[in-house]
Amino acid sequence: MGSSEHLKWMGEAMAMAEEALEAGEVPVGCVFVREGAIIAKARNRTNELRNATRHAELEAIDSILSDKELTPEISQYPLSTTVLYVTVEPCIMCASALRQMGIKEVYYGCANDRFGGCGSVLGVNEELPHPTHPSYSAKGGFCREEAIMILRRFYITENVNAPVPKSKANRVLKTEIIPVALPN
Repeated sequence: MGSSEHLKWMGEAMAMAEEALEAGEVPVGCVFVREGAIIAKARNRTNELRNATRHAELEAIDSILSDKELTPEISQYPLSTTVLYVTVEPCIMCASALRQMGIKEVYYGCANDRFGGCGSVLGVNEELPHPTHPSYSAKGGFCREEAIMILRRFYITENVNAPVPKSKANRVLKTEIIPVALPN
């Protein structure tokens, strides 16, 4: 699969992140692709559902598993032929769920320096040994600048859903992004 194909799917994930931003959620969006087509797309819904586990990846996994056409039979690794495109590196929770579901590959926009489960904080995808669940490849840097900017747009605003909102009246949107090399 070429770089333009990855960017196409990341564009779809970015659209879901924009939807999350409009809904007052941390702007993370994702799409799951199988056989050249999107089989599920989702965005964060943690504030809306008042449930910290409702990350975009888990929302999409739930929709895949509940659809009898997408998962006609119970199998140990229902996502073994599926690729995930997500705007931010999956957190440790989501990276673990993806491994347990047998995801084929993950492509993400920007690193998650606080909670990243694909190497930024902990390498749940490949670095940690597991007796049964196979590892998966995770590559970042696709639409990285766009992913960073949408997060910055969210975090510069007041989060009225936060338990104790911090005043952000004096914050300024940073627009400079330090470049990194894209993986092959």
